[in-house]
Amino acid sequence: MTIRNWIRFFMMTLLVGGVTTGIVGITVRWSELSTQFAGEDSIEILSVIVWMIGVGMTFSVLSQMGYFAYLTIHQFGLSIFRSLKLWNWVQMVLVAFVLFDLVYFRFEAFADDGDSLLPYFSLAAFLLVVGVIVSLLKAKQAKNKMIFPSTLFFMVVVTTLEWLPVLRSNENYWLITIMFTLIATNAYQMLALPKYNERSKKDREARLARKAAREQEAKAK
Repeated sequence: MTIRNWIRFFMMTLLVGGVTTGIVGITVRWSELSTQFAGEDSIEILSVIVWMIGVGMTFSVLSQMGYFAYLTIHQFGLSIFRSLKLWNWVQMVLVAFVLFDLVYFRFEAFADDGDSLLPYFSLAAFLLVVGVIVSLLKAKQAKNKMIFPSTLFFMVVVTTLEWLPVLRSNENYWLITIMFTLIATNAYQMLALPKYNERSKKDREARLARKAAREQEAKAK
């Protein structure tokens, strides 16, 4: 990827994170924020929105770090197992392990006496469903079914790792808001990267064509 397209990719992911956090954050806290909006305190309203967007952009940077770390891990896994099929099975096992941890250890850490385990399945189930949808879209985009496990691994395992600071606090507002932010930014990166790679390829070809034309023109003189 060229530097120019990487910057575009970075800025668009930043925008996706900020906008998602702003929309979801206001929606989740609407009952609380509606009183401020009704008071027509424009400065306070603007400060709340800017703050939420800033938080979303911060987590979008974390998301991008996670994505590029994942690309490295993926190549590392292929070199260790020397078989895409075996590496895919390993990734699926890790997905199952992380989903189990996301339910069981949260229950052990935060459940009160007599609480049911079932409510703790909701976040893990939602993450899995979205991960499957994104993985299907990615497999269709790449026209390669073998890419499904690695995409699911990224959407579940890497998203959960990026989500850990919020999971430890267990505050419902931030759990939901940051979950949507990370899902949006990770899905965007997974599905949009090929477009930026294609742009970079065309930019390099155009640059080489211009260079060849200049050299041909210089020889003609």
